[in-house]
Amino acid sequence: MSNSERFWNATIDELSKGYVYEREEQEYVCLLCNQKFEDGIIYPIDDTLFEARRAVVHHIEATHISVFHYLIKLGKKNTGLSEHQQDLLLCFKEGLTDKEIVKQQNGGSTSTIRNHRFKLREREKQAKVFLTLMNLLDSTQQKQEKLVEFHKGATMVDDRYATTEEEKQKILNTYFKQGVDGALETFPSKEKRKIIVLQNIAKRFEMRKVYKEKEVNEILKEIYNDFVTIRRYLIEYGFLNRSKDCTEYWVKN
Repeated sequence: MSNSERFWNATIDELSKGYVYEREEQEYVCLLCNQKFEDGIIYPIDDTLFEARRAVVHHIEATHISVFHYLIKLGKKNTGLSEHQQDLLLCFKEGLTDKEIVKQQNGGSTSTIRNHRFKLREREKQAKVFLTLMNLLDSTQQKQEKLVEFHKGATMVDDRYATTEEEKQKILNTYFKQGVDGALETFPSKEKRKIIVLQNIAKRFEMRKVYKEKEVNEILKEIYNDFVTIRRYLIEYGFLNRSKDCTEYWVKN
């Protein structure tokens, strides 16, 4: 299971903790970056020994500050929150009073802040009803085709590019005639096909590994002769990140 699938398939309780326990692999997995901690292994961190579960909790605090801070930075596309609402939630998280929030924002009134609190509570109620409706709907839609999920950082992806697993396989078979791990025949011009192809190519790179530009080029040369174009699109579409001086590349979570 990819980290994106693991993240979006997690329950609210699992998302709140920021990690899941994979029983088959017997490891705790950070939902925010896919860092894994094997059960039964002792991890020395900052002169302290941690069991796997405590190690993943420590990792989340040290790397991501908190699950709250990570989630709120996902942006409006994933949270549905405006920048102002995100700022207010951060203030609420810090335990600031309405007066302190007004002072921090250099304007407004305490009654306005109270109104925002009320509206956010209303959204919480609406979200519970919506989640319940979707849960009930899922039980009657088991025969519906599953849509392809893209990682949280992927750009230029919206509902227009919704693709079923069957469509995805047809696209991959069309452009990777030697198999999904083989070379690319041609690079598609249509956006939906382009995204599916780039997603497949991105799987050739290891998570959390930093690549030099030469290493990226060598991998892409095996896939397609115009490797520069592929490399550019992987960056533009949010599948890879790179340093400002363009010397280092890594998979975008």
